[in-house]
Amino acid sequence: MKITNRVIPVILCGGAGTRLWPLSRKNFPKPFLKVGPESLIAQTVRRAAGVAKAELSENILLVSNESYQFLLQDECLPVLKSEGDNLALHQLLEPQGRNTAPAIALAAQWAQARYPDENPVLLVLPADHLINPIEEFVAVAQNAVAAARKGWLTCFGIAPSSPETGFGYIQQGAPVDELNGAFAVKRFVEKPKLELAVEYLASGQYVWNGGMFALRTGDLLQALEQNEPTVAAQAKAVWAAATENNTPKAKGSVFTFDSEEFAKLPDISIDYAVMEKASNVAVVAARFQWSDIGSWGALAGQCVSDAEGNTVQQEGTGQLISMDSTNTHVRLSDRVVATLGVDNLLIVDTPDALLVADKSRQQDVKKVVEILKAQGSELVNFHPTVHRPWGTYTVLEDSNGYKIKRIEVKPGGKLSLQMHHHRSEHWIVVSGTAEVTNGDNVFLVRKNESTYVPAGNRHRLLNPGVMDLVMIEVQSGDYLEEDDIVRFDDVYGRA
Repeated sequence: MKITNRVIPVILCGGAGTRLWPLSRKNFPKPFLKVGPESLIAQTVRRAAGVAKAELSENILLVSNESYQFLLQDECLPVLKSEGDNLALHQLLEPQGRNTAPAIALAAQWAQARYPDENPVLLVLPADHLINPIEEFVAVAQNAVAAARKGWLTCFGIAPSSPETGFGYIQQGAPVDELNGAFAVKRFVEKPKLELAVEYLASGQYVWNGGMFALRTGDLLQALEQNEPTVAAQAKAVWAAATENNTPKAKGSVFTFDSEEFAKLPDISIDYAVMEKASNVAVVAARFQWSDIGSWGALAGQCVSDAEGNTVQQEGTGQLISMDSTNTHVRLSDRVVATLGVDNLLIVDTPDALLVADKSRQQDVKKVVEILKAQGSELVNFHPTVHRPWGTYTVLEDSNGYKIKRIEVKPGGKLSLQMHHHRSEHWIVVSGTAEVTNGDNVFLVRKNESTYVPAGNRHRLLNPGVMDLVMIEVQSGDYLEEDDIVRFDDVYGRA
């Protein structure tokens, strides 16, 4: 085998982020949240691009749920364009979540199929971490890649800054002589109680498990076959039944998987499947600033506090009026939020849900999500603004017999040719120009003009312009849910 060990950054984009509800939802999870000017997934792609360029690699591989395909493209492609035209984005789209071991195993199958004689190094990165500065991350990643090229299954160890009980720990063993900043792993430790975490911090032997890895494809597959042969065999079977799809928007490839074969994959993490069982595991010291943004407290920690310890996250046009309040974090939407004489609170305002919690209970936010899920509430899954391949729609009002939406279509965006059995629609254009197919007629609807689509009519909406098309849709009928759609043709493959 020719060993060139090219580097392929592999970004894992999954997880519901339930502790960041109501901002994080199933159909718009934590990686898509903005922390600073860019979303977490966009920042991860930028870091991956930095490593790819430093290692003269041209590929970035995303493993994610199939429902995020176009949202990921919207977030990632502009980043790659700004980083250079030679980078290609590839996607492995899972029909359901199956944890990190199957996801990384499928990434290894992709890399092995694409580069059968090269034994590439997979640089595995979660999509929802906050890391700065990029230059320091790239340097540490190259140290990890160097260890992987020597045959080590390599972890990133984050220097602990406090006795944190929410992270797993890695105990460092002896230094690896031929590698800079790398240590053999002595053992992995689950999230400890506070007393143990204090001991770990004082000993200087322990680092936080950063959830990032550098692994040669052949070494990973061999370790899986030895320690979790079911994962290895089923990943091979899933890959054999994979389908490559057209990618009209991206330079790269898109693969989807047979749902029945995929469901047979065990739900197990790479830590349990491989890292805690193998003998050739190393950890590299990571000195960069790192946060997994796993709670509202972590998100508040990214904001500058005032003299009273208050922080505010500004979104939309909202305004904060704070009086005699201390140690309180407020996430604003489009409303005025007033705090009066409160202390140690988390207040998260979104258009359809409000969270008020004591900071000491921030880890219990996921319990609220469990209650809502048991009630069948859509607040677990969707925001009022829902992303589609062609743009977004926002439900402004939903009542008995009618629903009002704000629809925004990107330049060139094209909705499917469709029909509804149970509802009619009125469309009013407020910005831009719409090309409308309504029955046998095709015509333009401009700003301040409208059209009516009766139930049963085939219809389609297209934005032929260079600016966003914004319109108000008024639906009326006895049944107004999204599953009343019959698609006849769709450029995004949903027909």
